[in-house]
Amino acid sequence: MTTSSVSANGFNKFLHSIRIPPVYYFLLVIFIGGAALDFYFADGQILTNRAILTNIFVRSVALGIVAVGQTFVLIGASIDLSVAYTISMTAVMSSFIMQGDPTKVPTAIFVVFIIGAVIGLVNGLIITKLGVNSFIATLGTALILKGILNATFANFTGSVPRSYETFGYGRIGPIPISIFVLLGVVLLGWFILARTKFGSQLYGVGGNSEVARLSGLRTHRVLIGAHVICSLTAVLTGLFIVSRLRAGAPWIGPDGVYDLESVATTVIGGTALSGGKGGVWGTLGGVLIFGVIDTLFNQLGVNPFLKNVLRGVIIILAVASYTLRSKREAA
Repeated sequence: MTTSSVSANGFNKFLHSIRIPPVYYFLLVIFIGGAALDFYFADGQILTNRAILTNIFVRSVALGIVAVGQTFVLIGASIDLSVAYTISMTAVMSSFIMQGDPTKVPTAIFVVFIIGAVIGLVNGLIITKLGVNSFIATLGTALILKGILNATFANFTGSVPRSYETFGYGRIGPIPISIFVLLGVVLLGWFILARTKFGSQLYGVGGNSEVARLSGLRTHRVLIGAHVICSLTAVLTGLFIVSRLRAGAPWIGPDGVYDLESVATTVIGGTALSGGKGGVWGTLGGVLIFGVIDTLFNQLGVNPFLKNVLRGVIIILAVASYTLRSKREAA
């Protein structure tokens, strides 16, 4: 066998080993449908515009980062509804500490990441040690954070220095820095889930926590770790948002509906609510679907309520297709 044939066989095996998440077929359909609307209503001036295409990715950064963290907890058969207020807490506290002073940026970042880690730790401990359902536990944490924020801050507070705005507006060549950050978070999430012991244990805990426990896994520690990771991604999202808004306010997170939308995009991406199945590449596809819909509807001036209708239809169709596919594979 020649060297060229060996290389060809190896390349073919590599191609067959690549499993494209089904959500990207949904994304392709959405993009083609959007292109048809674009050419019919706007003479093809929207989705062929490089600036608008770049904006789709930039609009996806905030949701994409926190959705990666939500993927971790959903794989562990849990959920985190406190991420929206963790984002608000991060934005408010970071701008309050910075006060427009570049020398205070490292301190602000350190403090908000510590706060985020504590929030994730508390969520994980309540769920694992107290046996509280994750939906109720994280909803309770969200209400506590909401109360603290609303009692302490009434409006935009503090400010970020101009140098920090590079996070939200800076570019490396033609590509915004924030897109590199999103891709970096996705790659790191993929590596942890696919190439580390923690990742394999998380899938085991989500698939069947009792079997995992009897197999010797420290299931509580794994699930707590997933919640800490989720909260840290919410912190990073908050830091990104405040770099674009230049100041934080208590309503930033809930107004963005990052709690429900992070769950929705993760589920669209193929992560099962029952746990044990999913991945961050699928989540990225779900986030991009929302990004394309948002950008297209805004550019065409379509009623925003119709956007929510379409999102709901996509969620139902995506979950239904995954369910049917799982049944066929099991048959």
